[in-house]
Amino acid sequence: METYDSLVSKAREPISRLFGAHFRRIAIALAVVAVPGVAFAGVTAKGKLSGAEKLMNPVWADAKDPNSHRYTFREPSPTVRPDVRTLTGFVPKEVAIVVLGDKGVAKQIPVPVIIAGGRTTPVTVVVPEGQVVQFENRDPFPHKIYDTENKGLAPVELGTTKNRSWTPPGPGKYEIRDQMAPSIRSWIVVEPKAMASTYPDRKGEFSLDLEPGPHKLRAYFNGEAVGQELDVVITPFPAEQPLKAPLVVAAGK
Repeated sequence: METYDSLVSKAREPISRLFGAHFRRIAIALAVVAVPGVAFAGVTAKGKLSGAEKLMNPVWADAKDPNSHRYTFREPSPTVRPDVRTLTGFVPKEVAIVVLGDKGVAKQIPVPVIIAGGRTTPVTVVVPEGQVVQFENRDPFPHKIYDTENKGLAPVELGTTKNRSWTPPGPGKYEIRDQMAPSIRSWIVVEPKAMASTYPDRKGEFSLDLEPGPHKLRAYFNGEAVGQELDVVITPFPAEQPLKAPLVVAAGK
């Protein structure tokens, strides 16, 4: 006949196994968090730009020059607010938000740059060394894009629906122009520390998938780093994390 103590001991066994497994899972999770270099999927950082209304694309500035002969005869409407009459950069394609780390690695697939409507999308592209960039002509007529520093992107005709690949030869800024469309003026920036990049929406809001840990964010406009670097720290949880400070791209009013 079993004693009272033996019955109590048997009753405790399932509870011990249950909580033992639970604590083992917690210990494993903490150990994984403590291991550097472990990637966590689904951690999305959400931020916003500050000072984007101060950015001006040089194409618009050139159009104001009388010697450019790009006049229009439109008059400002009194029903339109003065603040929206001012030409500013179109941040969804002109401002690249870049994650800077120790050393970026080129992707196996090319980074696309779409040529359409007299502009490129995006306008500023920031990539690590060795990254292939692919220009895609979506216009119903050809283009002749080239880099102004003559670094391997010669003005060869690019027909409609055709693609052209190019690998910038090294770190630096490459200005891209088009012999057939003067409004096309864009930049490829080779930044060895570029880990990832994204573009904001019309409101200047953006999101990035980041691993837990410290990161540096920097904005690029017209092929140049603008504003201030933003130091952020991402934790493993929750899955969405708003950044505590905006990414400053230009001084405020």
